[in-house]
Amino acid sequence: MFDSLSEKFSNVFSGLRGRGKITEDNIRDAMREVRTALLEADVNVEVATEFCNTVREKAIGADVINTLKPDQVIIKIVHDELVQLMGPVDPRIPYVSPGPTVILMAGLQGSGKTTTCGKLARMILNQAKRPLLVAADLKRPAAIDQLEVVGGQVGVPVYTERGHENAVKVCRNGLKHAKKTDRDVVILDTAGRLAIDDELMAEVAKISDVTSPHQVFLVLDAMTGQDAVATAKAFNERLELDGLILTKFDSDTRGGAALSAKKITGKPIKFMGVGEKLEQIEPFHPDRIAGRILGMGDVLSLVEQAQEQFDADEAAKVEKKMASGKFDLDDFLGHLRKMKKMGSMKDLIKKIPGMGDMAAGMDVDDSELGRMEAMVLSMSKKERQNPSIIDASRRRRIARGSGTDPKDVGGLVKSFDQMRDAMKMMSGMNFMQRMKFGTQLSKMGAAGGMMPKFKTKTSATKRTLSKKDKRKKRKRR
Repeated sequence: MFDSLSEKFSNVFSGLRGRGKITEDNIRDAMREVRTALLEADVNVEVATEFCNTVREKAIGADVINTLKPDQVIIKIVHDELVQLMGPVDPRIPYVSPGPTVILMAGLQGSGKTTTCGKLARMILNQAKRPLLVAADLKRPAAIDQLEVVGGQVGVPVYTERGHENAVKVCRNGLKHAKKTDRDVVILDTAGRLAIDDELMAEVAKISDVTSPHQVFLVLDAMTGQDAVATAKAFNERLELDGLILTKFDSDTRGGAALSAKKITGKPIKFMGVGEKLEQIEPFHPDRIAGRILGMGDVLSLVEQAQEQFDADEAAKVEKKMASGKFDLDDFLGHLRKMKKMGSMKDLIKKIPGMGDMAAGMDVDDSELGRMEAMVLSMSKKERQNPSIIDASRRRRIARGSGTDPKDVGGLVKSFDQMRDAMKMMSGMNFMQRMKFGTQLSKMGAAGGMMPKFKTKTSATKRTLSKKDKRKKRKRR
């Protein structure tokens, strides 16, 4: 979402970095560029202006001019102000006891509200709760069917009353059903409209009065920019929202809604949808988002994603295998599949500190992981356990079975051998030694050849140049 904004911020700070010491005029010029970047990102004009004025005042007040590294001081100030702009936020849902905890979900049509209900139900289910989905969107054709499909996918029951036209009664009956069936969380999927109108507001306000929800969330499409912020403001005047949920956070939208929503509405963004899959919803952490915008990465979110996929006991077994050098391609295949579940490789790379700029220059093809999986699956069990037996004949057979080239199979085996050797070496090191060793590998390029060979914007050029060099050498001979 913030790729364009991150690039512009990076350019501004690069300009300051080359100056050594800077002046008040330099700071003003930099903030003028930052303001332009924010406006281009569809941030509210008043929000952008106030943000830049605050940063400029704090930068001058912090005596940035006399520091040896003024760009770092300004980056810290900008980071803190971004956090302040979007937060503070507590993404936890406050459950009541005795239940059920009632969550009312509102939003316009097309915002992804029904899918978000399923995502939220799945997340709540993983918190050892017993959620119930209530289909109260009686206006949109197939809305009930969609919620039933989503509920079935996440394993959460759905309360429906087909043919009913009174959404208020459906919600009231849904609460009764939840108490009868011992459900401790109820998620009300209310109706949306193509635009805000009196009928929509009257219905959702009546549902709120009757059900007395403990949390009211408004689902907004991040791609609608400032229209999303205006929608949130209108809903908040009738509903008294507890928080916002931004969908399509993985899109190429400019990010204005995320940066303006809290300031304009006074309501925090609680969660964000980061993909179409039902597990792709994340708590909104302003400090982490600020880190992403400024190219600092987001290690905490990356760790949390990994923890969801990798079991602690399983990780201990794998580490034991690594230490003994018995880590084989079957283990590698298991890790490969879990990596695919964590999201796109480009998004994962962006969350690693210092890798934001590199990710921007990469043309990451996620199907690369699929090809690697296909190659491993085309191997026999004996070959997976002992890749050293894979000779030219076996490489051709594996390539035919996976629809790849024998060179690709050879490259995978070579990379795996290097990775296994490195893992064995690292298993006996302490944290600092591992960090140093990892740095040495990264300097060798692509972690010593152990990472998938993703294309970069410069890689094609390098390949072309190398071919030219070869032709020149032949001519010289």
